Amino acid sequence: MTDGETVPSPPAPYLQALAGHSTLNLAYVDDRGGPQACAVFYALSDAGTLLFLSSPSTAHGAALVGQSPAARVAFTVQADRQTWTTIRGVQGRGACRRVGEGGLEAARAAYLRAFPYVAEDPRLAKAVGSAALWEVVPDWLRVIDNAKGFGHKEEWEAAGRVR
Repeated sequence: MTDGETVPSPPAPYLQALAGHSTLNLAYVDDRGGPQACAVFYALSDAGTLLFLSSPSTAHGAALVGQSPAARVAFTVQADRQTWTTIRGVQGRGACRRVGEGGLEAARAAYLRAFPYVAEDPRLAKAVGSAALWEVVPDWLRVIDNAKGFGHKEEWEAAGRVR
C-alpha cells in the first residue's frame, strides 16, 4: 500500500463486529525480522480503519516506523472470558501507518469519541496530545461467531489487496 492508495471500507457487519471491541492485539515484524505482538486500545474511524495511539519510541512504534510507508500487520479483537459456545471476535490483516497531518484532527476526534474519559483526565489528555496516532487499514477480515454455530466464520477481502 502506498500513500494515497485507498482500500474499500469493509461491509457493515464487519464494521459492527470491530466496533463491539476496544482492544487490538497487533502482530508485526520487528527490525530483526522477528514476530512480535502488543495490545493497544483502538477506535474505529468513520472510514473503517482502526486507530490507536503509541509513541514511535515503543518497540512496536519503532518497528512500524521502520517499515515506511506502511507495515503489514495481523490483528485480533475479542472480548475476554468468553466460552466455547459464545466466542465472537475478528481476525484481520492490513497495512499500518502513522496518520498523516491531513487526517490527524478527524482521527483524534474519533479516538476521543470512543474513549471520552481520556479528554477529561489531564494526564491522559497530555498523552493523547504527544503520542503518535496510527491506523490499521484492514484488507482482510474474518468474523468468528460461535453463537451462530460452532466454528462459524465469515470473511471479507478487499479486491486487489496486497498479500
